[in-house]
Amino acid sequence: AQELRDEHGIEVQTVATDLSILSNCDQLYGQLKETGVEVEYLVNNAGFGDYGPFVERDDARQQQMIALNIAALTKLTRLFLPDMIARRKGSVLNVASTAAFQPGPMMAVYFATKAYVLHFSEAIANELQGVGIGVTALCPGSTESEFAKVANAERSLIFNMRALPTSAAVARYGYRAMMRKKRVAIHGALNKMLTATVRLTPRRLVTAITRRMMAD
Repeated sequence: AQELRDEHGIEVQTVATDLSILSNCDQLYGQLKETGVEVEYLVNNAGFGDYGPFVERDDARQQQMIALNIAALTKLTRLFLPDMIARRKGSVLNVASTAAFQPGPMMAVYFATKAYVLHFSEAIANELQGVGIGVTALCPGSTESEFAKVANAERSLIFNMRALPTSAAVARYGYRAMMRKKRVAIHGALNKMLTATVRLTPRRLVTAITRRMMAD
């Protein structure tokens, strides 16, 4: 925030809160309304993953992941959309993943949450046709960030099979897609090809290939 203030001379407000607690989403929205902040662009980027066999992972962490990746994203979108519709101006960028296109053994819950984000975003984008509001599902693949470390997946093949794009590159791509009101934005030519191939491949084979890519 300070770097943005120093480099661009803009006002930046930060609020630290745990969005996996849904009441905090309401409090955040209320706080912004009280201070007169109009949110023209909502970027739902908060989320995390967790690596390992489903039955061996901590249940509380899995539930927190669902709460953050799905419930908080849905809640925030529901809170801010009516104001955008009233102004007939604005966009929502929901960060999904290429994980949204297939089941993900070893990260079963995470992949499922991103499938929700993709389908939810596409559905409400359709509902908002003609209203002037865009909804974009950004679907990056593996990216250079702290995601793998937090998910305990640093040794997984999917994070080590090639050089990864930077978070900045993915963010720029997502921003441009949001401004064009593109509904599904898949970052990278390889990711576009892989997600297209998934649609034409038997599901059992897709799951087996994903399991191989997730191996450490």
